[in-house]
Amino acid sequence: MNHRTLGYEPPNLRKLADKVAAAGYYVVVPDFFYGEPYAPDNTDRPLPVWIQSHGTDKGFEDAKPVIAALKNKGIPAIGAAGFCWGAKVVVELAKSDYIQAAVLLHPSLVTVDDIKEVKAPLAVLGAETDRISPPELLKQFEEVLSVRPEIHGYVKIFPGVVHGWTVRYNVEDEKAVKCAEEAHQNMLDWFLEHVK
Repeated sequence: MNHRTLGYEPPNLRKLADKVAAAGYYVVVPDFFYGEPYAPDNTDRPLPVWIQSHGTDKGFEDAKPVIAALKNKGIPAIGAAGFCWGAKVVVELAKSDYIQAAVLLHPSLVTVDDIKEVKAPLAVLGAETDRISPPELLKQFEEVLSVRPEIHGYVKIFPGVVHGWTVRYNVEDEKAVKCAEEAHQNMLDWFLEHVK
């Protein structure tokens, strides 16, 4: 699982990793930010400054030895989930033979050209309200996937949710929890189908 700019420590992300592990998968949530997740309250390091030293290209390179270590453990098939920033890393992995399935959840930095190059089965789970990857962009992803029959792919836009809803939800909000859990199940179902 590849995380968003707020790092790998948020409890909802860890709960999701545990849920996937409980389904029988070996789960890794690497710290590609090396203890320096984006801090929205830090005015000295706004996102454009922070991203310069935490680019997705570096995340992609850092993911390669993680995948190699998993393969050395005898894990034959790898699925990767990317949330926000992590979606770009995962889509880069999906352009080659590094992974056998990919799920992008409220992606950022992913382009139509990226989707055109994907080789692994790809699910995109997006939010109805998302300035980073608005539904219009996700529909373009869907159009690209629809004309590529060799790639199993789908796009689902969740109504009434905002960017980050799968891991940044209020556990006291029943509706938010339900929407997040639906996306979690969609992700898990995708892995059950494609990561064997």
